[in-house]
Amino acid sequence: MNELTQQFYNLETTLLKPKVRSFREELDKLLADDFMEFGSSGSVYRKPNTLANLTTNTDKVVYEVSDFEAKELSENFVLTTFKTKRTINDIDVVVSLRSSIWKKTDGNWQMFFHQGTVTK
Repeated sequence: MNELTQQFYNLETTLLKPKVRSFREELDKLLADDFMEFGSSGSVYRKPNTLANLTTNTDKVVYEVSDFEAKELSENFVLTTFKTKRTINDIDVVVSLRSSIWKKTDGNWQMFFHQGTVTK
C-alpha cells in the first residue's frame, strides 16, 4: 500500500471505529461542515443529522474493509473506494461498495462526501 492509500485507509477505518462513531467531537473533526452522504438506505444525510444519528446509535457494529483504493483528484481532494462487510449485533450482515471524497481544509483532511451502495 503506498503512502497516500495508507493515509486514507487510516482515516476511513478511523471513522468506522465504534469509539470514534460515538464521540461527537471526533466526528466533528473528521467530517467537513458541508458533508453530505447518500446512504445505502436511499436517504441523504448532512453533517448535523450524521452527528446525531451516529452518536446515539447503540447497535454493536463491526466493519471489515477490503479492496481499498485512494486516488488523488487534486492537491486538496482525494477519492477513496472500498468494500465493507458490516455486521450488526452479531447477526445482520450487509456488504456495501463505498466511496468518499476527502478535502483538505486548513491543512486537515475531512470527509466531504460519502456514498454506500448495498451489494451481494
